[in-house]
Amino acid sequence: MFKVRNSIFVEAEFIESPNSSLRPEGTEPSIIVIHNISLPPGEFGTSYIKDFFTNNLDITSHSYFQEIKDLKVSSHLLIDREGNLVQFVPFSRSAWHAGISSFKGKKNCNDFSIGIELEGADDIPYAENQYLTLHKVSKSLMEAYPKISLDNIVGHSDIAPDRKSDPGNSFDWNRYKQDLS
Repeated sequence: MFKVRNSIFVEAEFIESPNSSLRPEGTEPSIIVIHNISLPPGEFGTSYIKDFFTNNLDITSHSYFQEIKDLKVSSHLLIDREGNLVQFVPFSRSAWHAGISSFKGKKNCNDFSIGIELEGADDIPYAENQYLTLHKVSKSLMEAYPKISLDNIVGHSDIAPDRKSDPGNSFDWNRYKQDLS
């Protein structure tokens, strides 16, 4: 289990992203949204995700980066292929990960969610270490934020089905949720 202190996992590497905002007053996290990201697409083990979430991406280093150069996004957490955990936004703030979204009739999921990015792609299996870290992270968040239940853990594709497909078919929801039960 991980410990939350001042809305940050003590065990995580913390790299603050400017891409966040205050949550609406009285709002605490009630859902977890699981995503995937790789920069450039399909490539792992680079520093580009960290650079992207902190607005420090060198857009000349890959042609794909021209497509995302104006985006200002972040997530609360990133779990890399080795299972290492990086936090970009304190849980008390909204990370900019969900975009236009809704869950159970509530719009703007950024306001009430915690975004977790897995370094990966829709069609590439996730690493064992990622599942192990994701399990610990999820258990810890469910303990720290009691409104987060098993039914309130979703993929980006669940809250923005017309726009997003992540974490994709390669994510083993049965295994993940069974581990949390």
